[in-house]
Amino acid sequence: MPPTDTFSLSMPQADGSFAPPPGADLVRAELETRNEALAEQIEALNEILAKPLDQILAERDKFKEAAAAWDAFGAMWVLSQRAMKRVALDLAAQQGVAEDVVVQRALTLANDVLNGDGVDLGGLIAEPQLAHIARHKAMLRKQFRTG
Repeated sequence: MPPTDTFSLSMPQADGSFAPPPGADLVRAELETRNEALAEQIEALNEILAKPLDQILAERDKFKEAAAAWDAFGAMWVLSQRAMKRVALDLAAQQGVAEDVVVQRALTLANDVLNGDGVDLGGLIAEPQLAHIARHKAMLRKQFRTG
């Protein structure tokens, strides 16, 4: 119950008890709700703390392994993308096509995938890869802006 600028004295009832102040039911309900939320948080923390330390550390090790695998995958992806770019630029140069034209064309294709419905670059992007791209469209659109 919020504080007020007024002060009042409660008079005892005939049986000697006092009536609760106005709004006490609202305060009680709010406190019960907060108490339930805190109890749920404590229960969740107790579940974590109840695990043996070796199990907690094993989960941490699994996380570290997964992170290392993703890091290695990222390095492999960067390397393969740079190698393919080099091949594309070399082939374009042999045909008299400037590097900026190749880069612009690649950005256009990326935007076609990001903004098109099911554009898969002629079957080069598998359905699971399209789903993965769709989950990250907002970030990818920032990376592949043209102009």
